Order: sequence, then structure tokens, then C-alpha cells
Amino acid sequence: MSGTGMGDGTRAVRAGLPEPVKYEPALPGPVFAAHYHLPGEPTGPYTYGRDENPTWTLLERAVAELEAPGQDGVETLAFASGMAAISAVLFSQLRSGDTVVLPDDGYQALPLVRAQLEAYGIEVRTAPTGGDAQLAVLDGAKLLWIETPSNPELDVCDIRRLAEAAHARGALVAVDNTLATPLGQRPLELGADFSVASGTKQLSGHGDVLLGYVTGRTGEALAAVRRWRKIVGAIPGPMEAWLGHRSLATLPLRVDRQSATALAVARALKDRPEVVALRYPGLPDDPSHEVAARQMRRYGCVVSFTLASRDRAERFLEALRLVDDATSFGGVRSTAERRGRWGGDAVPDGFVRLSVGTEDTEDLVTDVLRALEESAGSSQESAG
Repeated sequence: MSGTGMGDGTRAVRAGLPEPVKYEPALPGPVFAAHYHLPGEPTGPYTYGRDENPTWTLLERAVAELEAPGQDGVETLAFASGMAAISAVLFSQLRSGDTVVLPDDGYQALPLVRAQLEAYGIEVRTAPTGGDAQLAVLDGAKLLWIETPSNPELDVCDIRRLAEAAHARGALVAVDNTLATPLGQRPLELGADFSVASGTKQLSGHGDVLLGYVTGRTGEALAAVRRWRKIVGAIPGPMEAWLGHRSLATLPLRVDRQSATALAVARALKDRPEVVALRYPGLPDDPSHEVAARQMRRYGCVVSFTLASRDRAERFLEALRLVDDATSFGGVRSTAERRGRWGGDAVPDGFVRLSVGTEDTEDLVTDVLRALEESAGSSQESAG
């Protein structure tokens, strides 16, 4: 049951469920099977566990309903992780001699991807997310990769504008929709060919599952992604797929709470003298707000800000009581980290990525402000 007239909550609760069968569960449990009975010719949907699984099927239908409600000819493919999904699109669509445009401020694993693409003879061009700067390097590209909002700096680009420009030049368009989730924006409705995400983050939302997915329109491009999954074997386990589907029912509740609290945290940080820089697309004076307001329905759970130094950021993180010092984002428990500890992101040493969980808003804001106070140093610090 799906449709464009439903609200997000109703759609998420019902998405991907099979037709009711008397005495059967509403959401069947995970199917653990490497092989299936195949008498005669293999004409059915399930033949071998690397190709298809009934538990994946339900999850994939559910995500497709959220990414493109009411649209026919849209399919989702589930993967073992977000990086498996990203790699599947890039390496299934590109050949030696092709050109791809990537963001230069995207997810920190993209430089690793770039090196592998270049090793295969693929030209990689990069430009920042903000200001739709990728437009300037589109000519001759086979694929445009967009990440909006960008991770971790939260810049936003105009998906529709970029997609129209890319298609006019004969390029496909993929959007990393991890930070926004399909409840924040729907890239296919804005003209993208693929919406790609890590289901590890807010989609599953509990910090206990690794998943990824690719949603696209039925056709040769998506068929190539499916072939890549089969060849590489980057498939999700049935338990992970089932947990991801189960978690979708609470996605609207979590996203609404997390987005509201993230905005409250951003407002609380806005005028703090310790905060050298602050980014959250939901703030009216954020550089990305105008574009985000046109294409996003919710602004996400991540707030990024910079403190004066590495030591200042480390003291702040240590002083937090309701926020775990951990990587990743989108979980029900708030997390934060000094992003520069990993390398790969061009951010200041004092840059903090805070992922807002589902704690009470007032409690979390109080904890963040208290940690700022308690971690204040007596010596003058400079940004580094």
C-alpha cells in the first residue's frame, strides 16, 4: 500500500509490507537461505542467495516507496554498506576514458574512490558543493556525483539545476542522499538518475546495522548497478535487511525529533563566542538555507561547528555527558567527534560534527552549553 496522498508517517509504517495473510506476521522475519528449491527450469524470482532474497525484496520496495512515492518504474537495490552502494554506481557506469565529476568536499572516503577511478583510466574532476560550482567542470562528463548536504561541512547545491545541466550534456546524475534521507529530499523528483545512501546512518538509526542502497529508474543504468552487485557480491545479510526495514517505521518520528533538536542546538550555538564557525542548513542565515529551503523538507540531524583549536574541541567532547564521542551519524543516541582526527576532510583542527539523537531537546541543548562552559580554557587560543 502506497501513494502520493499519504503522509510520511503513514507511508513509512506501511512501506514494503506484503499483503496480509491470516496468521502470518505483518513483517515476515529474515529469510536465511543460500539456495532455494529449483525443480525444472529456474523461472521463479529466487534462485541463489547472492542474486535475490525475499527479505531484501521487502526492504527494497519500502525504500523505493519513500524515495519516489507514487512513481512507477522505480527500483531500489540494497547493498552491504553505503560505500558498496557508492562504488556500485561509479564502477558500473564508468569506463576507461570516461570523465566523472565529484565534490571536493564530500565524504572522506571519496579521495580513496578517486584514486581507484584514476587507476582505471577514468578522469576525475572535482569542485565544491556550494554555489553549484560543479557546473563549471561538467563538459564532457559521463557522470555527475552530487553530495548535498555535504558531509561534514553541510553545504547545499541545487539538485534540479545541476541535473538539468548534466542531462543537457549527456551525463547521468547520482545524489548521495545520506544526510537528508528520503524524508528530507527526494533526488529523483528533482531530476537525478540515482539516489544513493548509507542506510547505516539515519535510515536504520540505531547504530547497529551496516546497509546501503541505490534507487533509480528501471533501465540499463540500474541494470548495470544490479550486475555489479552480483559480480562483486556486495550484498546485505538478511538480518541486516530485516532490521533496516523494521527501523523504517520509526524514521519519521526520529527525523522530526532530530531535525527539531538540531535546529535548537544550532540556535543555541549561534551567538556563542567560543564558536568560530557554525553550519546548519535550517538556520535562516546559513549560506545554504535559501537553496535548502527550495528542495529539502527537513534539514537533517547534523550540526557542524568549529572551536578555536584541536585542544578546545577535545576538551568539549570530553565534557559532554549525553553525547558519545563516536563517528557516524543519524542514530538515536547523540554522537560527536573532532572530524579532523581521521584526515581526508579539509576542515580546521577544531571542527566538530555533532549528530543529534532523540534525547529531549532541552536536555541535549543544556548538555552542549554546559560542556562549552566547562571546557573553556584560560589561555588565548587561535583557530588551527
